[in-house]
This record gives sequence, structure tokens and C-alpha cells, in this order.
Amino acid sequence: MSQKELKEAFISNLNGTSLLEISVGLSLAPLCLLCRGLLLILHYLHYGKPVSSRTYSLLLDFVVLVSPLLFSCTVLSPVIFLTPLILAAFCAGIFSKIYSQRKREPRVPFGQIVKEFQQTNLDPEYIPAITVFRVYVNVLTAISILAVDFPQYPRRYAKAETYGTGVMDLGVGAFIFGNALVCPEVRQKSCGTQPKFSILARQFFSVWPLIILGVGRLLSVKSIEYHEHTSEYGVHWNFFFTLAFVRLAASLLLAMFPKNKSWVLALSVAVLYQLVLNTTSLKTFLLHGSSGRDSRVGFLDANREGLLSLFGYLALYLVSVQVGLWLLKCRSSVRGWIGALWGLARTVLVLLVFLHVAQEHTDPVSRRMANLSYCLWVTAHCLLLLSLFVATDLTLVFTKLLVKGSSVPCCWSVVKPPSSNAQHGTGAVPVGREDEVPHLCLISAINKNQLLFFLLANIMTGAVNILVDTIHSKAAFTLCILHLYMFLNCSIMSILHAKNIVLKFW
Repeated sequence: MSQKELKEAFISNLNGTSLLEISVGLSLAPLCLLCRGLLLILHYLHYGKPVSSRTYSLLLDFVVLVSPLLFSCTVLSPVIFLTPLILAAFCAGIFSKIYSQRKREPRVPFGQIVKEFQQTNLDPEYIPAITVFRVYVNVLTAISILAVDFPQYPRRYAKAETYGTGVMDLGVGAFIFGNALVCPEVRQKSCGTQPKFSILARQFFSVWPLIILGVGRLLSVKSIEYHEHTSEYGVHWNFFFTLAFVRLAASLLLAMFPKNKSWVLALSVAVLYQLVLNTTSLKTFLLHGSSGRDSRVGFLDANREGLLSLFGYLALYLVSVQVGLWLLKCRSSVRGWIGALWGLARTVLVLLVFLHVAQEHTDPVSRRMANLSYCLWVTAHCLLLLSLFVATDLTLVFTKLLVKGSSVPCCWSVVKPPSSNAQHGTGAVPVGREDEVPHLCLISAINKNQLLFFLLANIMTGAVNILVDTIHSKAAFTLCILHLYMFLNCSIMSILHAKNIVLKFW
């Protein structure tokens, strides 16, 4: 077998992992974020000022926010169930140290602090969990697309061939989900009085870079005979095309139907698509081609996975629009967000029940088809991850109230502390404090140029695969390559952010 055939076989015919393992793994990113925030607060408690060096800040963010995820999907994957417990214990230790060393006179009972915390008002204009969710999906995607070509990346985490729940299967859906959370329809930028043609034209203008990137990827992959998994999207299709066409289709539907009922549209699309799969020969065509022997004759046959899965990804996009609109409802207090957390938890439980029913009576989860079970699975786990990030932010807000003047980038700002703070001595972060050091946050840096970050990750992944025999690499070499690759990408984003450069020309 040639090197190209070896690499294609290395990422083919896989079956994924368990839902439990993926759910446990989702807790790692929020725990890393919590650990970073607590370390910054502890630093402020000891030195009376935030970290002022850009270099130290970048190193801290990379070591705490990125490196643990890289280890967890390679050499630490056999103990993935223990890793969150270790991180949680470490965070608990830091919090205990902060609580015991805080300088507040007189000492206020813990119950009183909790009561004041619940009454605290937060900035309603910014929800950090959405930003962090989108950035971490991008970071995890960047790690996985290169790590999957190394033997240290467990095969159960890679994309499943037909049925199964791999980590990378979730990543594809989460990428769609995260994009819809901040789409123009959610940000209320679409005007319902404008003609539908005008709305479509504006959306086409916003997605043309994705189409160009899709064409560029297609030409480059074919010209250098780069290894590719044909049953993922097809011969000519790729994820850039999927992103573009899903956005266009969603904009058309949301121009004709109320945005606040987009969950109805999502459910209708997903259920109808599943009914067609089950009652017609469409499923057989999707899995085996028009000839029944995996033929790739004609454009539709050659790209059947990419074209037909658009229906499932469209349903995911529409349900994410509904989630985005719900999250942006004015919840200006901690108490309101605690209530929202309970709402998210109940929704996740209901979706998991529906997922069990769908897998029993329709089809198992299939990213290749983007069927109903896949849509339910991705939605449930994306909401779970969002709720974990919200809980992390609330924990950091509580800790900041213990240490007057401390700040954590990409965390809620306290806009109005309880009136009783003056007499009890609980300090709140002054309004605007979080934005004084935006260049010191890796999350903000990546968020400013997310598409560029994703594009650079794809380019560097291709370069590494051309230059390195990834399949036969040793663990130490693999970790060095992956860390260098991620650090280079993160450093570029940090430099652009420090210079306030946003490479967006559409």
C-alpha cells in the first residue's frame, strides 16, 4: 500500500466510542477554563495586580487551556475518566486557598456571601459562555484534525464510518451549532420587511469566502493527491461547502417563518428526513451508491454523503438559532442564570431520552447521514457543554466577589453588586474591568479570527502530513509536533489580537 492508502485506511472503518466517555470528556474544557480563572484570581490576591506580561499570559493560557486537552486525547486517553476528577480536585484546592486567604474585614458567613452572590447583577449584553463554546469547539477541532493521523490518538475518537459516536463526529455538528449561535438572525440583524431576494443576496455575500475556501481545498487535495476519507463527504464535497449551503438554506427558511419558532422548523426537517430515509431507498443509495456497490458515478452519486447530510445539518443549525435566541433573553442577575442552568439541564435530559427512543426505533447515530439520532445527540451534548461553561462563569463571578478588584478575561462583568456589599465588605469587579486587558486572553484572540484559526489549522495539518510519517511516530515526537502546531497557531492569533487586526474582508 502507498502512503496515501495507508493513511486513508488508518482513518476508515471505525465505530466511535461510548456516549458516557464523550460526556465525561466534555467536562475537561470547562474545568481548564475554571482552573485558569482561579489561578488569575489567586495571582491578583498575592500580588495585587493582574498578569501584565503578554508572554506569560500566552504561556499560562496555552498550558492551562490547550495543553490538557491535547494530552487527554492522546497519551492520557486511557485514564480519561480520572482526568476530570484530578482537574476538579486541583480547582477545589485553589478555591480553598483563595477563600482562606482573602483579605476581608469583618469576616462574613459563607451563607451571607452566597445570598449576596445570587443578588448580583451581570452584564446582560455579553454572554461569555457562547464565546468560549465557539472558541473551544474550534480549538478541539484543530487538535483533532492533526492528532487523528497519529497512532496516539485513539481510533475510537475518530469519525465513525457509518454508525457510531466518535469525538470528531460530535465536533462536526458542534461546529455547525456554534456558528448558528451568533448568526445574524440571532443577533436580530435581519430585517423582516426586506425582500427575500435581498436577504438571500446579503447571506450569499457573507458565505462566499467559505465557497472559495471549499474550492481551494478541493483543488489542493486533488492536485497533491492528499489522503482523504471519501465516505465522509464524497469525492468533491467538503465541510466548507456544507457550512456555506446550510447558512444559505437556513436564512431562506428563517426569512419565511418566525425566528422564535425555528425549533419547529428544525424538528420538521429532521423528522421528515428520517422518515424519507426509513421509507424509501434513499438510505441504501446514501450508504452504497446507485449501483449498490459503492459506486461514484455522476456528481450526486459521487457526493451523496455531503449533499444529503445537508438536511441534518440544517436541522442542527435551526435548533441552534432557537438556543441562541433563548440565551440572549435578558437575564441580568445571577439568580436568573441559575434558573437558566436548570432549564438547560432539563432540556438535556429530555433530549437524551428522545435519543434513546430514536436509536431503538429508527437508526443509531450516524454522522455520515446526519440522521435524527445524530441531531438529537449533538444538540444534547452541545447544550451540556454550554451549561458547563455557564456554571464555570458563575463560579468565577462568585470567586471574584471574594477578591475585590480581581478580573478574569472572557468572564462576566459585575455591573451592579448588591447594595449590602458596602456594609459586609464583599467587593465586586468594577464595570469595564474585564475589558482593560483584552490582549491578555487567548480565547479573545482566537475569537477575533476564528475562520483564520480554522484555515491555518487545516494548512498546517496538510503540511505536517506531507513532511512527517505520522502513522509510525512515537509518543514523545507526536506530543512535540502537536504542541508546536497548536502553539504556533495560538501565537499568531495572539499577535493579531494584540495589534487589533481582524482579517475579515467580507
